[in-house]
Amino acid sequence: MKDHLEYHAYWDTGTYWKVPPKITLSLRPNGQLELLNSTSKASVYKLHPANWIHPMNHVTFRLTIDVDGILRLYSHNLVQVNSSWNVEWNSTNNRCDPTGLCGMNAYCVLDQNQQPNCTCLPGLDFIDQSQKRLGCERKSKIDYCTTNYQYKASLVEFDKVLWENNSYSIVPENNRIDCEQNCLNDCQCEISMYKSNTCSKLRLPLRYAKPDQGNSDVMTMVKVLNQSSEAPTTWVTKGRSERVRNRFLISSVVCIVFSFIFLLLSMFLCCRSNFYSHTIVYRESNRQILKVDEVLSVRSFTFNELEIATNFFMEPLGKGFFGTVFKGTLRFPDGERAIAVKRLEKVAVEGEVEFLNEMRSIGGTHHKNLVRLLGYCHENSNRLLVYDYMSHGSLSNFLFKSETKPHWNDRVKIALGIARGILYLHEDCENKIIHCDINPNNILIDENCDAKIADFGLAKLLMPDQTRTHTGIRGTRGFVALEWHKGQPITTKADVYSFRIVLLVIICCRPSVDVSVPVKEAILVDWVYECFMNNNWTSLMIDEEVNEEEFDRLLKIGIRCIQEEPTIRPPMKKVVAMLEGTLAIPIPPCIVSCNDSSSYFLDIVHA
Repeated sequence: MKDHLEYHAYWDTGTYWKVPPKITLSLRPNGQLELLNSTSKASVYKLHPANWIHPMNHVTFRLTIDVDGILRLYSHNLVQVNSSWNVEWNSTNNRCDPTGLCGMNAYCVLDQNQQPNCTCLPGLDFIDQSQKRLGCERKSKIDYCTTNYQYKASLVEFDKVLWENNSYSIVPENNRIDCEQNCLNDCQCEISMYKSNTCSKLRLPLRYAKPDQGNSDVMTMVKVLNQSSEAPTTWVTKGRSERVRNRFLISSVVCIVFSFIFLLLSMFLCCRSNFYSHTIVYRESNRQILKVDEVLSVRSFTFNELEIATNFFMEPLGKGFFGTVFKGTLRFPDGERAIAVKRLEKVAVEGEVEFLNEMRSIGGTHHKNLVRLLGYCHENSNRLLVYDYMSHGSLSNFLFKSETKPHWNDRVKIALGIARGILYLHEDCENKIIHCDINPNNILIDENCDAKIADFGLAKLLMPDQTRTHTGIRGTRGFVALEWHKGQPITTKADVYSFRIVLLVIICCRPSVDVSVPVKEAILVDWVYECFMNNNWTSLMIDEEVNEEEFDRLLKIGIRCIQEEPTIRPPMKKVVAMLEGTLAIPIPPCIVSCNDSSSYFLDIVHA
């Protein structure tokens, strides 16, 4: 019984006598195979790889009998980027070991390169030379029980192959020659196998064979016609004609069926092409990696990858205008890296092409003062962006929630970095980008106190009804340029206005609207301008370390750029030059809109 089971199995554990009956084979979470007793559920025997221990974090396993018949254990890392299934163990390295690899009446032989080749029994040919694994058949129909062939047959010996022993008769014989003669005298016998004084007689077809590893003493003999004997031409011609006719008929029927199916499928796709066009664009585009340059590329992530990377979105970093940001970790070729994943909300899901075009636009930017986009997810209704993680968080937290106020030099450095980043968006990008929402929450600070602008280019992706006010304004209260309220065309000067308020927030180190101070100081823009007109700007200084000359220069730049008329505001190129000290600062004109803007800001305070 033991030999019988081993012979028919794709792979044998070798434990038939080592364990009690009624056991189960289990694949454990660490990739090991175990035989378990069904009564006690205790491990009674561990199979290969018994000494191999794999880390279980984010690793899954599967055990499969592959198409080549070999049992293999695979592992897959769910977190590692571009991870694939790796073979950890296989049941055999002999490609000819699997049962039935070559079909009926055929057996497998390894070539010099250890590749499997199918070979027919003596006297048989392949059913189809182009598909040798379909098996073999006789060249012609031969009936050894007729008088024409009864005495014209002989037996051909061959070894190194063990056949399925499905014998119809087993007789005792003293030696191999007696077994051979017994088969020749029996017109039904086509195969004889001799072993240990026993002669087994078989008929064709034989279902499968396995390589003999040299441990067997079985001698196999196949009955064939003598070379001088030929089958009648009528039988050969008839057999071949029937095969040709049958194959032609089958091929014709298959071609007609496939042509009909193809016609129906084409009609269906033509009718639905308009409805599903956006899905097709998504499937084709989402598989591509958007090339930024030779060093940086933006990768397309699956939603499942980002779920695992963020521990199922368990650590939120903050919630902003465009959505919620979560902290996560991903493995890159250069090592593990902290990331920030922004889950966009209320994005127009029907804008498939627009979303991918915007990812190309954002991914195509590369500047020291812009947050780098590492990748994105564009799967069903999910829209997520993957950025580098900034250790100091937003500028708002950096200025107002730190235990100590940031040093003056760091604040000046941050202001100049923001200005350079906006200048890059306005003038140096291939496609000019208007941010539309420059505010301290969209400025991030890294470990070197460098400013990084985030959320640039995302305003185009918002649904029309996603705003912060009821006037259709896209931006953050207190930082929105006045032309938004008047329905005027929005230009890069809107970002200039917002930057100047951010600049005043940085140098004064206080929010743009603060209800905890006296009413006349609540609106930062009004308070700064009043102090400036009264030559009392020292009231705005919060610490003694401030460079007074530098403070005065930055204050003038800030006032210069919050004019009501956009054309009066300087472009970002001049602003950067003024911040760097390479361009003189004109005397700021009167801000005509102070009273108008104050009413708007006071509404915010009371709201």
